[in-house]
Amino acid sequence: MLISTDNSGLLHGANAINGGELVAFPTDTYFALGADGFNSKAVESVFVTKGRNPGTPVPLLVSDSNMATSLVRDFPAPLKQLADHFWPGALTVVLPANDRVPDVVTARTGTVGVRVPDNDVARKLIELSGVPITGTSCNLTGRDPIKEAVVVDQVFGDQVPVVLDGACGDSTAASTVISFEDKRVVVLREGAISAESLRNIVGDIVVS
Repeated sequence: MLISTDNSGLLHGANAINGGELVAFPTDTYFALGADGFNSKAVESVFVTKGRNPGTPVPLLVSDSNMATSLVRDFPAPLKQLADHFWPGALTVVLPANDRVPDVVTARTGTVGVRVPDNDVARKLIELSGVPITGTSCNLTGRDPIKEAVVVDQVFGDQVPVVLDGACGDSTAASTVISFEDKRVVVLREGAISAESLRNIVGDIVVS
């Protein structure tokens, strides 16, 4: 069901997230398929709805760096510096997850990828929900990601009971993914933010 992105619509979406339902919402890139990141059953339903095999990590979208910090055991200073510079934005930071993050999110890797999206609707939904929300793309596995709410509604129908009818950002580039290994920042995937841009902030960068 298409829902407006006014305050009542966003509150409807947040209540759905808190109730264990799926919510499709716009981000700075494409529509994301959102579930409560603390609710294992809700996250499992993300895999079922996408037709994706479980056992792969799911990124979490957060409203700010404080929420990100609440999910992890450690936030190394160089990664925190980069997050503070590029968030909200297309930077996913992989950090050691604490016990609050369920195994279905981490795929038993012990780590979780977190990001603050550069989209007002997405951040407001997270704030109202009070929980991190899964940020995997809202598409059937193997199909192109989606930028229009009406297309999401056509593809998924009742499987996704709430589709927030807002606009995605113009970017089509994936987020850049970084971690911290052997006391160095490692670029796991170079995307919208270049390794050179990261290097300008913290210096020593390794591109894997």
